[in-house]
Amino acid sequence: MTAHPAPPAEELTEATIDPAILRRSIAAGAVGVFVHWFDWAAYAYLASTIATVFFPSSDRTAGLLAVFGVFAVSFGIRPIGALVFGPLGDRIGRKRTLSIVIFVMSGATLVIGLLPGYSTIGIAAPVLLVVLRLAQGFAAGGEFGSAASFLAEYAPRRRRGFGVSWLEVGSLLGFLAGSFVFLLLSVGLSGEQVATWGWRIPFLIAAPLGIIGFVIRDKIEDTPEYRTLEATGNIPRSPIRELFRDNWKQLLQAAGLMTMMHVPFYAVLTYLVTYETDYLGHSPGDAALLSTVISLVGLVLVPAFGGLSDRVGRRPVLIGAGIALLVLATPAFLLMRTGVAGTWVAALGLGVVLAAILGSYAVWSAEIFPTRTRQGGLSIAYNVTAALFAGTVPYLMTTLISATGSTIVPGPYLMVAAVIGLAAAFSLRETAGTPLLQAGDVASSSTQDPERIGT
Repeated sequence: MTAHPAPPAEELTEATIDPAILRRSIAAGAVGVFVHWFDWAAYAYLASTIATVFFPSSDRTAGLLAVFGVFAVSFGIRPIGALVFGPLGDRIGRKRTLSIVIFVMSGATLVIGLLPGYSTIGIAAPVLLVVLRLAQGFAAGGEFGSAASFLAEYAPRRRRGFGVSWLEVGSLLGFLAGSFVFLLLSVGLSGEQVATWGWRIPFLIAAPLGIIGFVIRDKIEDTPEYRTLEATGNIPRSPIRELFRDNWKQLLQAAGLMTMMHVPFYAVLTYLVTYETDYLGHSPGDAALLSTVISLVGLVLVPAFGGLSDRVGRRPVLIGAGIALLVLATPAFLLMRTGVAGTWVAALGLGVVLAAILGSYAVWSAEIFPTRTRQGGLSIAYNVTAALFAGTVPYLMTTLISATGSTIVPGPYLMVAAVIGLAAAFSLRETAGTPLLQAGDVASSSTQDPERIGT
């Protein structure tokens, strides 16, 4: 019998892969970001409590700034994790790096949940907290690039926007779960109970979730595109060098799109809780409820906008969202000062804009990179911009509001992010429906630069 060659990866993705495998691939891609953002949400929502547990209680503002400083530092190490795990995924596969990062993240989260406070071990408490947050940040540096590459390369070409949007559904589910647990703690426990032991619950919950995620990821097969590179001998020896040599323009463009995502994401879904309680006088429970509602709205709208980008294109969806953010950001924070109703209208409006960005930025970023350097490019662009523009949001906003006395400072900052994202979006061509494997990805190894070919 004559042997027939395997169909190319795009055909495998759209016609041959069993639907059950596609569902498992979505779960494998989304579960890690769920665990990751559940942890970040818990840390952000419990910032005031963590400040009293791990830092001296003589100055509440200083303690809160210290907690946000640890938050920012853990983002600062993420680019290092991206430089390690991103190119590593282009060398050894998406699946393996997905498994490694979730193991490290969930382990560090478990230890935080067991860590004694300042009153018990003194200065060792904040030092160990910083070390563990650094470990989480290092592993998180490989999460987005691995998961986004994995989902983009498994999703059917004509529904890729919808498929990749589930990465952000996992993020929102993590935030939703974090805000829900915080709401339960706020309602079911006294402030003293939360400060004594209740704050540990979210961190202890995240650990078994990480184990489940590791098992799911360990059992899934690597993507068709990556397996095509392996089969044709086109695994790059030095993906990081190739990325900066050949794909630096795509790296800058992806960084612009991601900046427009990071700032409103952290402003709306994490910092807004502290903003409402500290500057608008709302109760922690009310602030958590609003965050929960925004996350629920996002769960519906993010895949809807992802699907819309498959039908009308990435450019109309993301450019429209960027313009809306530019126009509405400052008026939204002015509206919040009018009362609870104004806060809800403004925050939900920003949530809708954020959902449009979340539904389209990741797939567009994935499509502009060749398969050979996709995970490295996504990881570095995402985490460098996260370190500069995301993890700094709570600390920067707290500092600027304290220095200026103006509570509308977040609005202009969102506008700056919108300008950066729009500049990147207008420089990009439409990529909806295009193949992920590019000519250089599948060229015969005999025609390639030997330094760029794996065996």
